[in-house]
Amino acid sequence: MLYIYNDFAGTHSTALAAAYHLKQLPQSERKLTKEEILNVPYFNQLTKRDFGKLLFHGIDHEGNSVYSIGRKRNKYAVPAMKELALVFHEKFDVNEKIIFSNTSPTVPMAMSLGGLLSRGLKIDVIGVPLLVVGAKQCCDNIYRLVENTKHVANTTFKENVIILDNEMYK
Repeated sequence: MLYIYNDFAGTHSTALAAAYHLKQLPQSERKLTKEEILNVPYFNQLTKRDFGKLLFHGIDHEGNSVYSIGRKRNKYAVPAMKELALVFHEKFDVNEKIIFSNTSPTVPMAMSLGGLLSRGLKIDVIGVPLLVVGAKQCCDNIYRLVENTKHVANTTFKENVIILDNEMYK
């Protein structure tokens, strides 16, 4: 199975989701520390060149691959990837289940502003503290989103490619 966490930039909420998924962060809804947040692989490290690239985060305890992608405002990126996956399933007998999980609904204003200031305008002195505040605000929602993503993946048997919009985490 492949898990692909996606959002606008692919470097904040998706990085946290992948870290929770891979048990690199505490498996609870408790607030993360600044150090835990800033030590997450890929957190606040990606640039414009990384948009649209699938980033491999690791293999989970069940042998599933975990990826993330920054899709910008392109609402067609994930549906296009789903269609490509369906072609591979049909034409090349690929049987790997793929779960696309949107982490955008978990992102609070502080994280959005922090990302804009830090990654967009290169003003880390203001952006990074805002990112940490935002990550602390949403880490419990991201943890629950990851748990729900894994649950859906393991209980949905008829679909080979699943897109989760996760709007309930707004």
